[in-house]
Amino acid sequence: MTSRSRPARIRKQPGERRAEIVRTAARIALEDALERVTLRRVADELGVRPGLVGHCFPVAGDLVSEAFTHAATGERAALLQEGERALPPVERLARFLVRLTDGEYRDLSRLWLNARHLSRFGAGLRSAVAAQESVTRGALTDLIEEGARAGDFEVDDALGAALQILVTVDGLGAYANDDEQVEHPALDDMAIAVAERLLVLAPGTLRARA
Repeated sequence: MTSRSRPARIRKQPGERRAEIVRTAARIALEDALERVTLRRVADELGVRPGLVGHCFPVAGDLVSEAFTHAATGERAALLQEGERALPPVERLARFLVRLTDGEYRDLSRLWLNARHLSRFGAGLRSAVAAQESVTRGALTDLIEEGARAGDFEVDDALGAALQILVTVDGLGAYANDDEQVEHPALDDMAIAVAERLLVLAPGTLRARA
Protein backbone atom coordinates (compact mmCIF):
# COMPACT_ATOMS: atom_id res chain seq x y z
CA MET A 1 0.00 0.00 0.00
CA THR A 2 1.11 3.54 -0.68
CA SER A 3 0.02 6.32 1.56
CA ARG A 4 -1.42 9.38 -0.04
CA SER A 5 0.91 12.28 0.49
CA ARG A 6 -0.56 15.29 2.23
CA PRO A 7 0.36 18.83 1.28
CA ALA A 8 2.85 20.32 3.68
CA ARG A 9 1.28 22.77 6.08
CA ILE A 10 2.93 26.15 5.88
CA ARG A 11 3.85 27.41 9.32
CA LYS A 12 3.64 31.18 9.43
CA GLN A 13 5.33 33.47 11.88
CA PRO A 14 3.01 34.68 14.69
CA GLY A 15 3.02 38.27 13.48
CA GLU A 16 2.29 37.25 9.90
CA ARG A 17 -0.52 34.92 10.98
CA ARG A 18 -2.05 37.59 13.22
CA ALA A 19 -1.99 40.17 10.43
CA GLU A 20 -3.64 37.66 8.07
CA ILE A 21 -6.40 37.02 10.61
CA VAL A 22 -7.05 40.75 11.08
CA ARG A 23 -7.16 41.37 7.31
CA THR A 24 -9.63 38.54 6.84
CA ALA A 25 -11.80 39.74 9.73
CA ALA A 26 -11.78 43.29 8.33
CA ARG A 27 -12.96 42.05 4.94
CA ILE A 28 -15.79 40.11 6.57
CA ALA A 29 -16.76 43.22 8.56
CA LEU A 30 -16.92 45.36 5.43
CA GLU A 31 -18.71 42.82 3.26
CA ASP A 32 -21.14 41.40 5.82
CA ALA A 33 -21.12 42.91 9.32
CA LEU A 34 -19.08 43.02 12.50
CA GLU A 35 -21.45 40.46 13.99
CA ARG A 36 -20.20 38.01 11.35
CA VAL A 37 -16.63 38.30 12.61
CA THR A 38 -16.33 35.12 14.66
CA LEU A 39 -13.40 32.83 15.34
CA ARG A 40 -15.04 30.03 13.33
CA ARG A 41 -15.91 32.25 10.35
CA VAL A 42 -12.39 33.65 10.14
CA ALA A 43 -10.90 30.17 10.55
CA ASP A 44 -13.13 28.81 7.77
CA GLU A 45 -12.07 31.64 5.47
CA LEU A 46 -8.41 30.90 6.13
CA GLY A 47 -8.77 27.10 6.08
CA VAL A 48 -7.41 26.67 9.60
CA ARG A 49 -8.79 25.47 12.93
CA PRO A 50 -10.71 27.94 15.13
CA GLY A 51 -8.24 27.19 17.91
CA LEU A 52 -5.45 28.83 15.90
CA VAL A 53 -7.48 32.03 15.59
CA GLY A 54 -8.40 31.79 19.26
CA HIS A 55 -4.73 31.46 20.15
CA CYS A 56 -4.05 34.85 18.53
CA PHE A 57 -7.25 36.38 19.89
CA PRO A 58 -8.34 34.70 23.15
CA VAL A 59 -11.04 37.38 23.50
CA ALA A 60 -13.31 37.44 20.44
CA GLY A 61 -14.21 41.07 21.07
CA ASP A 62 -10.58 42.07 20.55
CA LEU A 63 -10.68 40.59 17.05
CA VAL A 64 -13.85 42.55 16.26
CA SER A 65 -12.22 45.79 17.47
CA GLU A 66 -9.06 45.19 15.46
CA ALA A 67 -11.09 44.24 12.38
CA PHE A 68 -12.96 47.55 12.58
CA THR A 69 -9.75 49.51 13.13
CA HIS A 70 -8.03 47.84 10.17
CA ALA A 71 -11.01 48.38 7.86
CA ALA A 72 -11.54 52.01 8.90
CA THR A 73 -7.84 52.80 8.57
CA GLY A 74 -7.63 51.26 5.12
CA GLU A 75 -10.72 53.01 3.85
CA ARG A 76 -9.57 56.38 5.19
CA ALA A 77 -6.24 55.91 3.41
CA ALA A 78 -8.18 55.35 0.18
CA LEU A 79 -10.26 58.49 0.74
CA LEU A 80 -7.36 60.75 1.79
CA GLN A 81 -4.61 59.29 -0.33
CA GLU A 82 -1.00 59.85 0.69
CA GLY A 83 0.03 60.16 -2.95
CA GLU A 84 -2.17 63.22 -3.35
CA ARG A 85 -0.50 65.31 -0.62
CA ALA A 86 1.20 67.49 -3.26
CA LEU A 87 -2.20 68.61 -4.61
CA PRO A 88 -3.75 71.89 -3.46
CA PRO A 89 -5.90 71.46 -0.30
CA VAL A 90 -9.10 72.36 -2.17
CA GLU A 91 -8.52 69.50 -4.62
CA ARG A 92 -7.75 67.00 -1.86
CA LEU A 93 -10.91 67.99 0.01
CA ALA A 94 -12.90 67.78 -3.23
CA ARG A 95 -11.66 64.26 -3.95
CA PHE A 96 -12.33 63.16 -0.36
CA LEU A 97 -15.94 64.36 -0.39
CA VAL A 98 -16.77 63.23 -3.92
CA ARG A 99 -15.43 59.75 -3.19
CA LEU A 100 -17.53 59.60 -0.04
CA THR A 101 -20.74 60.76 -1.67
CA ASP A 102 -20.62 58.85 -4.98
CA GLY A 103 -21.66 55.50 -3.48
CA GLU A 104 -18.37 53.64 -3.89
CA TYR A 105 -17.85 53.64 -0.12
CA ARG A 106 -21.31 52.55 0.93
CA ASP A 107 -19.82 49.52 2.71
CA LEU A 108 -17.77 51.95 4.80
CA SER A 109 -20.92 53.84 5.82
CA ARG A 110 -22.53 50.56 6.82
CA LEU A 111 -19.45 49.58 8.82
CA TRP A 112 -19.49 52.82 10.80
CA LEU A 113 -23.22 52.54 11.41
CA ASN A 114 -22.73 48.96 12.58
CA ALA A 115 -19.74 49.80 14.78
CA ARG A 116 -21.41 52.72 16.52
CA HIS A 117 -24.39 50.55 17.38
CA LEU A 118 -22.32 47.63 18.69
CA SER A 119 -19.97 49.92 20.60
CA ARG A 120 -22.75 50.45 23.13
CA PHE A 121 -22.13 46.90 24.32
CA GLY A 122 -18.34 46.65 24.31
CA ALA A 123 -15.71 48.96 25.77
CA GLY A 124 -13.03 47.71 23.36
CA LEU A 125 -15.01 48.53 20.24
CA ARG A 126 -16.19 51.80 21.78
CA SER A 127 -12.56 52.81 22.29
CA ALA A 128 -11.66 51.76 18.72
CA VAL A 129 -14.52 53.81 17.26
CA ALA A 130 -13.54 56.88 19.30
CA ALA A 131 -9.90 56.52 18.20
CA GLN A 132 -10.80 56.30 14.51
CA GLU A 133 -13.19 59.24 14.81
CA SER A 134 -10.37 61.27 16.34
CA VAL A 135 -7.91 60.40 13.56
CA THR A 136 -10.39 61.25 10.79
CA ARG A 137 -11.46 64.46 12.54
CA GLY A 138 -7.82 65.47 12.97
CA ALA A 139 -6.92 64.72 9.36
CA LEU A 140 -9.83 66.76 8.01
CA THR A 141 -9.14 69.64 10.41
CA ASP A 142 -5.48 69.70 9.34
CA LEU A 143 -6.51 69.73 5.68
CA ILE A 144 -8.90 72.65 6.24
CA GLU A 145 -6.27 74.60 8.20
CA GLU A 146 -3.75 74.01 5.42
CA GLY A 147 -6.29 75.24 2.88
CA ALA A 148 -6.98 78.36 4.93
CA ARG A 149 -3.25 79.17 5.06
CA ALA A 150 -2.99 78.62 1.30
CA GLY A 151 -5.94 80.92 0.65
CA ASP A 152 -8.16 78.12 -0.69
CA PHE A 153 -10.69 78.46 2.14
CA GLU A 154 -12.10 81.27 4.26
CA VAL A 155 -12.66 79.82 7.71
CA ASP A 156 -12.00 80.92 11.29
CA ASP A 157 -12.74 77.60 13.01
CA ALA A 158 -11.27 74.66 11.12
CA LEU A 159 -12.30 72.12 13.74
CA GLY A 160 -15.87 73.42 13.79
CA ALA A 161 -16.06 73.18 10.00
CA ALA A 162 -14.64 69.65 10.05
CA LEU A 163 -17.18 68.58 12.66
CA GLN A 164 -20.12 69.94 10.67
CA ILE A 165 -18.92 68.25 7.48
CA LEU A 166 -18.40 64.90 9.23
CA VAL A 167 -21.74 65.06 11.03
CA THR A 168 -23.42 65.66 7.66
CA VAL A 169 -21.57 62.68 6.17
CA ASP A 170 -22.57 60.52 9.14
CA GLY A 171 -26.17 61.66 8.87
CA LEU A 172 -26.32 60.63 5.23
CA GLY A 173 -24.62 57.36 6.15
CA ALA A 174 -27.49 56.55 8.51
CA TYR A 175 -29.48 55.53 5.41
CA ALA A 176 -26.77 53.19 4.12
CA ASN A 177 -28.74 50.05 5.01
CA ASP A 178 -31.84 51.11 3.08
CA ASP A 179 -32.49 48.95 0.03
CA GLU A 180 -34.31 51.84 -1.62
CA GLN A 181 -32.48 55.12 -1.19
CA VAL A 182 -34.51 58.26 -0.67
CA GLU A 183 -34.13 60.50 -3.70
CA HIS A 184 -34.59 64.23 -3.27
CA PRO A 185 -32.67 67.28 -4.51
CA ALA A 186 -32.03 68.26 -0.87
CA LEU A 187 -29.85 65.15 -0.46
CA ASP A 188 -27.86 65.60 -3.66
CA ASP A 189 -24.30 66.53 -2.72
CA MET A 190 -25.46 67.69 0.73
CA ALA A 191 -22.07 67.15 2.38
CA ILE A 192 -20.33 68.91 -0.50
CA ALA A 193 -22.75 71.85 -0.29
CA VAL A 194 -22.20 72.10 3.47
CA ALA A 195 -18.43 72.19 2.96
CA GLU A 196 -18.70 74.86 0.27
CA ARG A 197 -20.87 77.04 2.51
CA LEU A 198 -18.60 76.67 5.54
CA LEU A 199 -15.40 77.31 3.58
CA VAL A 200 -16.88 80.14 1.44
CA LEU A 201 -16.53 78.35 -1.88
CA ALA A 202 -18.76 79.00 -4.85
CA PRO A 203 -21.41 76.27 -5.36
CA GLY A 204 -20.07 73.56 -7.64
CA THR A 205 -16.41 74.31 -6.85
CA LEU A 206 -15.64 70.97 -5.20
CA ARG A 207 -17.25 68.89 -7.93
CA ALA A 208 -15.29 70.83 -10.50
CA ARG A 209 -11.98 70.41 -8.64
CA ALA A 210 -12.38 66.71 -7.78
